[in-house]
Amino acid sequence: MTDALADVANLPGVADAVDDARRAVDRLLGHRILRRRSAEVSTESALRGARASAVLDGGSVTLDELRTTENPSDPAVQGALRVSAELGTLTDTWRKAPRQALARLHVLAAADAVDSAELGRPRSADGTVKDVLGLGEAPAPSEVALRLDALSGLLMEPTKAPALVVGAIVHGELLTLRPFGWGDGLVARAAQRLTYVARGLDPKSLVAPEVGHLELADAYAEALRGYSSGTSQGVAQWIGHCAEAVAAAARDSQAICEALMRG
Repeated sequence: MTDALADVANLPGVADAVDDARRAVDRLLGHRILRRRSAEVSTESALRGARASAVLDGGSVTLDELRTTENPSDPAVQGALRVSAELGTLTDTWRKAPRQALARLHVLAAADAVDSAELGRPRSADGTVKDVLGLGEAPAPSEVALRLDALSGLLMEPTKAPALVVGAIVHGELLTLRPFGWGDGLVARAAQRLTYVARGLDPKSLVAPEVGHLELADAYAEALRGYSSGTSQGVAQWIGHCAEAVAAAARDSQAICEALMRG
């Protein structure tokens, strides 16, 4: 049986990028405060991740505003917060039924932005596509359906590829397809984080890769376009970007740990 994801993991430069990110996560996981306060770090990471994902999807909000505003008016912010709040409940569903998990993520992400009949359903031929990142024309609905099925099947097959590679492919594929038309970035970044949790890179969800993507925002869209090109170089570039984002996010969570240590 072929292992397509393992083949991707063997592209030039990918193994080194994955190793760098893994070391950054391992340094975080070794922090002594996590022995008794990991839940606090996870909660803060979730808030920072929600804020970062909302900003990347066109929202405008600061961390202080998130902490003090009970009901933010920006749909992207609302959606990101709902996704973040429920993400931990979707780990098993993501492992067993990824299409079902994606539908639920879209319901959470877009509840305040699209008609209820469109929630959780891939877009139709006349559906509009929000293009916050300037990625260009999205694939046709017929192609979306085929590639979503292929992605779901790929996630259900055994692979020797590292979790980071799998999560990067999930993220890149979903943002290339933009299957729902609104909230696709929120869904893609949440699916990436779910993959890292479900596949053991970050089982306690202490790292917010969304924070890393925002920190590297100037390169985010360019790296995605590289993935969308379908070339080996473009895919490897995208995985390298995702590895950098994870490393940056691990450092951010390390800073959360240090702040808790200082009281």
